[in-house]
Amino acid sequence: MDKSSDTMASPKNDGSVDDNNGVDYVVHYKIPAKEKAEAEAGYVELIRALTTVGLASEVRRASKDSLYVFVKIASSDLLQKQIYRARLQDWLHGVRSASPNHDVAKTLESEPVTEAERLRLVYLMMIKPENEGGAGLTENAGKWKYVDAIFPLQNRAFNKEWISNWSGKWLLEESEIHDIREKFGENITMYFVFLRSYLRFLVVPSAIGFSAWLCLGQFSMIYTVATCLWSVIFFEYWKKKELDLAVQWGVRRVSEIQQPRPQFQWDYEQEDPVTGEAVRVYPPMKRLQTQILQVPFALACIIALGSLSLTAISLEIFINEVYNGPGKQYLAFVPTVILVVCTPIMSTGLMAAAKALTDRENYATVDAYRAALIQKQFVLNFMTSYMPLLFTTFVYLPFGHVLIPALDFWRRTAQTITFSKAPLATREFQINPQRISAQMFYFTVTAQIVNFATELVVPYVKQRALAKAKEIQAKRSEENVHDNPEETEFMKRVRSEYEMDVYDVTEDYREMVMQFGYLNLFSVAWPLAPCCFLVNNWVELRSDALKIAMSCRRPVPWRADSIGPWLQTLGVLSWLGSVTSSAIVFLCSRDRDGERGAASNFTGWGLLLSILLVEHFYFLAQIIVRTVLDKLESPGLQKERKERFQMKRRMLQDHLGQDVADKAAAPGIETSEKITRASLEEEARLTSIRGRSSPAEIFWQHQQGMQETIDVGRMFITQMDTKNGKQAGAAQPSPRA
Repeated sequence: MDKSSDTMASPKNDGSVDDNNGVDYVVHYKIPAKEKAEAEAGYVELIRALTTVGLASEVRRASKDSLYVFVKIASSDLLQKQIYRARLQDWLHGVRSASPNHDVAKTLESEPVTEAERLRLVYLMMIKPENEGGAGLTENAGKWKYVDAIFPLQNRAFNKEWISNWSGKWLLEESEIHDIREKFGENITMYFVFLRSYLRFLVVPSAIGFSAWLCLGQFSMIYTVATCLWSVIFFEYWKKKELDLAVQWGVRRVSEIQQPRPQFQWDYEQEDPVTGEAVRVYPPMKRLQTQILQVPFALACIIALGSLSLTAISLEIFINEVYNGPGKQYLAFVPTVILVVCTPIMSTGLMAAAKALTDRENYATVDAYRAALIQKQFVLNFMTSYMPLLFTTFVYLPFGHVLIPALDFWRRTAQTITFSKAPLATREFQINPQRISAQMFYFTVTAQIVNFATELVVPYVKQRALAKAKEIQAKRSEENVHDNPEETEFMKRVRSEYEMDVYDVTEDYREMVMQFGYLNLFSVAWPLAPCCFLVNNWVELRSDALKIAMSCRRPVPWRADSIGPWLQTLGVLSWLGSVTSSAIVFLCSRDRDGERGAASNFTGWGLLLSILLVEHFYFLAQIIVRTVLDKLESPGLQKERKERFQMKRRMLQDHLGQDVADKAAAPGIETSEKITRASLEEEARLTSIRGRSSPAEIFWQHQQGMQETIDVGRMFITQMDTKNGKQAGAAQPSPRA
């Protein structure tokens, strides 16, 4: 196909970016020295596959052992056909309320193609299976094992303006949300709207927490109930909000359009009873047998991470609360070092096991695979994030005496290591309820600062250092890649973007959801936690934008109608917060001075009653809030009802050939003909011709037309005696009689 054929001139019409030389995607293709012949054959097949589906390509050298294949859609006509097919598919799946106009030019005039839509359609042309009209590309898999990366180029002009505008504003405006959606798609935009909504809602618990810290102190039941109610309102609000956004953006039910997973291994084909087409099937019972392995996987996570946490926490308790000898200020860092070193190693191994287990479950679609993987990752994140606090809440505070054997173990170990015959300097162990407050301070303040550094600062420094190292290496190397002089800056930017990390919005969702859990489950131990989260998220809103614009490759602009599996996670954490917070209040509220009494003060029935009361309050509040919000009509749902009404109206107009808004002309209404002597005589003549009328026909011949019915009724009314309720006279027959 001719690469120079008929490209659209204006970016406003086709969603292209002038700053990128018209490039839609870049394919990084590796050429290993030992597999050069095979890689060359694969390259030829790659160009043929792209050309077959209507994509133009240009190739440049990336390095001494790799190529860059620049890809764009070949013509405006093909782009228009892809847009029409995609929007027609949306209509067939119920995403759109009306089918697209057959005149594509009119469709694009009323709804111009955005940059995100263009990039999404081009990407689908590249990765869709060949039997669905795509090139079938998959990164680092199968016959495309030399395709190392497929990524779009950043829109530098937009990114610069985007970051500049946000630097001087407190919150996102709707116009900026619209711009993000046009450039990055609904999936990324949904995250930013979620973060904005969460940030706004955090103002309420921040104010309550600050007031509680000043007036009520820690472990306040009032704060617990208020936080519980807040979490219910936010959760129910967001369920309604994301539905409203999906309708406004025109992506409701878009999750039903599933993208097939290339790695899916089917067992047999069978005929679809609805469509009659052959579908590939993997037996559900076979997948269920694999899914049962999630139980031992969860137990393995609990044992591995629980053992690590128990070891580190017991050592930390021994050093800080029992040991009283020399070097205590330095030994206090040992448990932290153990966790920092061992937790990532264990998490990496368990994450690999989770991915392998999800691969064995063999899901047919990408969305189902991601949802299953996110669920397993959440179990790991839950263990690594909340295990120390849960241990303190449900083991250390109520059953601190069970730790005495572990503390004796560390005492004997320390005695052995020091080779000292003299007993160690120790003090009597006492349960300290302020321990959970100190932990919350760490996870709220220190961990947030560390996370910000590792998320934004470290990648930036690493990227700059790597670029500098490659520049020095290129100067020393004899096999430098020489670009065309007019393309030098462009190729430098492409190489820079290739070296960037791949952006995954799932990681940002995970961070916010885990923070939501900290607030709901444990913030009663330190009421200032919401204030810290409010400040952190204001910074996070901008740092995430900076990360997408400058530190990561541009993500593929996928569509989304919700936040996916994270919505269920929010619901679980919201409910679990009512249980954990009430337990913390019961166990700690009696000892605000920091000296908890003996373990005998703990009563099981009191703890259970406290949990049940707050939990029932949670469920009652959930029912009330859900009922109230269901009665409020959102703009998105109102828009959907309006579109459905207009569609029904157009269908009636097309089938009836008249404006349904007009009043139909039918006997017995205002537009009926006037009753005259001639009409009565004509009706009598027709009756005599037909013979005797039926009782029903006689019954309905007394009055004709609205006005006559009104006149007869008014006559009956005037004949009634309103004083004694008796009729003034016999009913008079109809004038027509």
